[in-house]
Amino acid sequence: MEERIHYAKVAPLAYHAMLGLEKYLNECGLEEKLLHLMKLRASQINGCAYCLDMHWKDLKSIGETEQRMYSLDAWEESPYYTDRERAALAWTDVVTRVADTHVPDEVYEQAKKQFSEKELADLTVAVATINAWNRLAIAGRTTPGTYQAPAIKKTA
Repeated sequence: MEERIHYAKVAPLAYHAMLGLEKYLNECGLEEKLLHLMKLRASQINGCAYCLDMHWKDLKSIGETEQRMYSLDAWEESPYYTDRERAALAWTDVVTRVADTHVPDEVYEQAKKQFSEKELADLTVAVATINAWNRLAIAGRTTPGTYQAPAIKKTA
């Protein structure tokens, strides 16, 4: 499949605005692993090959287990996720499918038990952002497999 649109070249201001959202999310205080799990889950729902490849690589580079990544498509039936992760994944599912779900109260109540109001706002921004990236990558036919994850972070 040939790439249709290279956003950084033809719409650099829009591309940099999206990167600004990513910068915010990286600094908002939510766990890096949680954010990448959410991004991978939304990308599964949307069928974005580029983003699936990217977030799989990102998760692997920060030590996520293959078992948890392979099972993400069936997270509700898998015992590998914490209550906090389950609430975030449920939120990711319903916000990604907002036209069908209208984000039910019971999912909101579940999320409120695990996240502060600010964290819930940040989760929603994260879901909106990955959904935007998915749509850009799918429409632009961004080539999967070209992404390289950052080097593994060393801790002191």
